Amino acid sequence: MSERLLARAAIYGALTLFAAFYLVPLAVVMLNSVRSTEDINHSSVIGLPSVYVWGNFAHTWSSYCIAEHCTGIQPYFWNSLRMVIPATVISTLLGALNGYSLALWRFRGDTLVFGIITLGVFLPEQMKLVPWAIVLRDLGLFNTISGLVLIHVIQGISFTTLFCRNYYVSIPADLLKAARIDGAGFFRIFWRIVLPLSPPILIVTVIWQFTGIWNEFLYGVTFSTGENQPVTAALIALSAQISQAPQYGQQSAAVLMAAAPTLLVYLFGGRYFVRGLTSGAVK
Repeated sequence: MSERLLARAAIYGALTLFAAFYLVPLAVVMLNSVRSTEDINHSSVIGLPSVYVWGNFAHTWSSYCIAEHCTGIQPYFWNSLRMVIPATVISTLLGALNGYSLALWRFRGDTLVFGIITLGVFLPEQMKLVPWAIVLRDLGLFNTISGLVLIHVIQGISFTTLFCRNYYVSIPADLLKAARIDGAGFFRIFWRIVLPLSPPILIVTVIWQFTGIWNEFLYGVTFSTGENQPVTAALIALSAQISQAPQYGQQSAAVLMAAAPTLLVYLFGGRYFVRGLTSGAVK
C-alpha cells in the first residue's frame, strides 16, 4: 500500500470517527423515540429497544400535554411553519434587493450603508431583547406569530444582504449598462436579469434563514406564550416536565419531529448550499 493511500485511509478513518462521535446523540434520541418509559427506566438511556413503541410519535403529535395544553406538539409545529415560511421568503427578497442596490447601483455612502446593515450580523441577540419588546408592545404584536415574523425578517436582512451583495458584485457591469441602454429601469433589471442569475445564492439564503429561524428559541420564549409559541419554545416547556413526569420515549419523539424540517432541508438542499457558497456567497 502506497504512502498516499495510507494517508487518505487515515484521513477518511479520522473523519468517519469524528462523524460517528458527532452523531451519537442523534442515534440515542432515535432509539429512545421507539422505547417505552419502563424500558428506559429499567435499563439505561443508552440502549437498544426491547420492544419497539411506534405509538410515541402519534401520542406526542396529538395528545402530549405541554404546559397544561394537551394538544401535542402539532399546533406549535404549525406555528413554526407559519412563522418561518413568510419570514424566510420576505427576508430573502429584501436581502436580494438590498444586495442588488449596493452591488450594482453604486451611490455616495453605499459602503457606509452596507456596513450599518451588516452590523446586525455581529450584535448579540440578548442586547436586542429590550428594543424588540418596546417595538412589539407599541405595534400591538406581542405574543403573536406576526410579531415573530417581523423580528426574523429584520434580523435576517443583515445576513441575506451580506450574502447577496457579495454574490452580485461578480455580475459584469456591462450587462447592466446594456440593459439601461435598452431602456430597462431599476426593478426591471432586477426581475428580468439579476434574479434569473440568482438561484445559487437564493438557495443559500433560504436554507440559512429557514434553519436559523426554525431553530431559534430566544425570541420565541421571550415574546410568545401558551398556544402562540413556536415548537422550539414548546420543547423547552416539555423538557421542564422531566422532573415531574419523565416520558423519555415521547420526549425523544417530540425532539425528532421538531428537528425533521431542518434535517430534510439539509438532506435535500445541502449540496446546493455548498455550491451557492462557492459561487460567491462568502469571499
